[in-house]
Amino acid sequence: MKEIKAFIKPNRTQKVIDALITNGFKSMTLSQSEGTGAFKATGARPSLDFHVTDSPVIKLELVCQNEEAQAAIEIILENGKTNEPGDGILYVTNIEDAFQIKTGESLKRNTF
Repeated sequence: MKEIKAFIKPNRTQKVIDALITNGFKSMTLSQSEGTGAFKATGARPSLDFHVTDSPVIKLELVCQNEEAQAAIEIILENGKTNEPGDGILYVTNIEDAFQIKTGESLKRNTF
């Protein structure tokens, strides 16, 4: 299994979500975040919570089977980019397993 974590511009969030859902990725987590890095968005301001200049970003997280990961990555990259600098970043990590809290059932598919 793979975890995909993408930090995207707020104005691209709905387009990314809609494209993921259309392509069968229905479960994801979204969080409002602040980012700091080399690129500073127009209108970036000092954070109220941290001592950095921030740009608003949305953190999108989803976990999928290995064979589904490349499709999800391509969807996020295609729908999250703009013609401006600072579009964000996407990370992919390996997940050993995941479990439904209610049932204790593993979400990992056995592919032998």
